[in-house]
Amino acid sequence: MKVLYAIQGTGNGHLSRAKDVIPALLNQGVSLDVLISGTQADIQIPYPVKYRFKGLSFIFGKKGGVDMWRTYIKSNTLRLQKEIKSVPVQEYDLVINDFEPISAWACKLQDKTCFSFSHQAAVLSKKAPKPKKTDAFGRWILQKYAPCSHQFGLHFKPYEPSIFTPIIRNDIRNIATSSGDHFTVYLPSYSDGKIIHFLSQLPDVKWDVFSKHNTKEVVTKNLSIRPITNEAFVQSMASSRGVFCGAGFETPAETLFMRKKLMVTPMKGQYEQQCNAAALKDMNVPVIKSLKEKHLEKIRHWIDSDKIVEVDYPDITSNIVQRLLSTSTAVRS
Repeated sequence: MKVLYAIQGTGNGHLSRAKDVIPALLNQGVSLDVLISGTQADIQIPYPVKYRFKGLSFIFGKKGGVDMWRTYIKSNTLRLQKEIKSVPVQEYDLVINDFEPISAWACKLQDKTCFSFSHQAAVLSKKAPKPKKTDAFGRWILQKYAPCSHQFGLHFKPYEPSIFTPIIRNDIRNIATSSGDHFTVYLPSYSDGKIIHFLSQLPDVKWDVFSKHNTKEVVTKNLSIRPITNEAFVQSMASSRGVFCGAGFETPAETLFMRKKLMVTPMKGQYEQQCNAAALKDMNVPVIKSLKEKHLEKIRHWIDSDKIVEVDYPDITSNIVQRLLSTSTAVRS
């Protein structure tokens, strides 16, 4: 079977997951080509990539949300059209899509079956938690960004049979954990200055901050600000007292798997993260809306608490891949 695996390159979660999905696919004896689009990732995958595109990336801002102006400026529609037309999706028996728009739209325009294998597929499920405040436009973007004909989803809980628990990469599963004296912070949609101003108001707490906006390590007050590398970030999480991050998917899931305290703040105007925050809140993970001073007391309570949210995330990547491949064979026959 000839398979195209298309991966979203905005953020690090999709590529982190791919490091486990790719070997699971190869172990099934498929002929595999990899496609990546997007410009906001900080990690690489140790496998050959046949297709690379700029794609359509949401650009992180510095005030807690997406920078819509920079996102618009970088969304060159003529380039996008050329990239979509250049992907030979009809050459493949199966296209697997992790929220990647170029291959998804190529399949849609050529009436090619496309299997979504992503967290976003689960977020759109009617049975997955949603925020109290509706966001019709945000939901529309999530539906139309990378449309696929079949859905295999990943979420914090298996809300329905086609939704599975998170894929926890092997370097997280195998790492030794400890409880150090710091908290790990990853808030890519906030500027370093905003994070420093906010967290320095808790001067007795040591914060290990990973930044998308800084290229060298800076120590100021009770914070260290470091550029992102996968190894340093994973080690910081594993040795931390807890993790304070955005309401993405992979980092919160990995934090829960490590049995670390977790607090999240969802990105403004980002429907997926609002949904994730709703799901995590249902699991008793504390959520704050922003880095405003009125939330400092809630953070202090979280710091002082010993409460850990228990989860069960077994290694089922191979099982999911087998099910996906068998389903695709049945659809084609």
